[in-house]
Amino acid sequence: MTWEESLRLFKSYIFSECGLAKLTVEAYLHDLTVFRDYIRKTGVEDPVECSEADIMDFLDDGALDGLQATTTARRMVSLKVFFRFLMMRHYMTQDITENILSRKPNEHLPDFLGLKEVDALLAAFSRGKEPLVMRNRAILDLLYASGLRVSELCGLRMDGVDFKEGTVRVMGKRSRERLVPFGKSAWKSMGEYADKARASLDKTGKAVQFFLSHTGNPLTRKRIWDIIKLAAKKAKIDKNIYPHILRHSFATHLLHNGADLRVIQEMLGHSSVATTQIYTHTDLSREESIFKKFFPRATAEQ
Repeated sequence: MTWEESLRLFKSYIFSECGLAKLTVEAYLHDLTVFRDYIRKTGVEDPVECSEADIMDFLDDGALDGLQATTTARRMVSLKVFFRFLMMRHYMTQDITENILSRKPNEHLPDFLGLKEVDALLAAFSRGKEPLVMRNRAILDLLYASGLRVSELCGLRMDGVDFKEGTVRVMGKRSRERLVPFGKSAWKSMGEYADKARASLDKTGKAVQFFLSHTGNPLTRKRIWDIIKLAAKKAKIDKNIYPHILRHSFATHLLHNGADLRVIQEMLGHSSVATTQIYTHTDLSREESIFKKFFPRATAEQ
């Protein structure tokens, strides 16, 4: 099924069968067109091939590009209605939005992990010398150490990794290239993967991507999602873990430890510092909780 065909059928359904107002129909179709254009850049030409990971990446990228919370919430509703329609008509066997909570307008702050949770997650693949285990360890370390988007990690090339300088060169949104440093832990795990594991995954000896699947192909965003979910399960972290949460954690922890907002902006690849400022709200929330906990006159009862 093509995007054009699915959107045509969906439009008929919500207008004729559901009786939604014209403006509501137009809003749904606009949101879905934006999602279609976004997902096509990853090579998905059939909406049936979309995954939960695709939707989460789309929503998070939009939120961190400065979209209003109300717009993000509306997009979530549009996607839920659309994919439930595809399942109801038996084009899909399951509702891929089922486990994605609807976002209320006032719930716009990015989720992030505590330091102990990060340690537990990164330790999920700390043991083992199998090529895929070493690859997964390097992926987790790099995502947290650099704040890369999943699409940037999937597109990372061998010639984009500079172990001498400790940087990766990635192509971000709107074809903006940037250099991002990574720390000692990521340097070690990435070096081990490159030296001891990658060659066994590169079936042709000509692959240009740094991270490869067991068949020697570039990793997909869905596979990265699965790796993160597996790591969370191994670490026994009882919360919704997804790739972007490591990006959020990277930025939040930098800010909490005194990093300049402009530096964080550059490392994340945000075109405007206004987008990066969303992380200052997580810092204020943290300060407020500490204030209430430790200051003797923080509450009205006192």
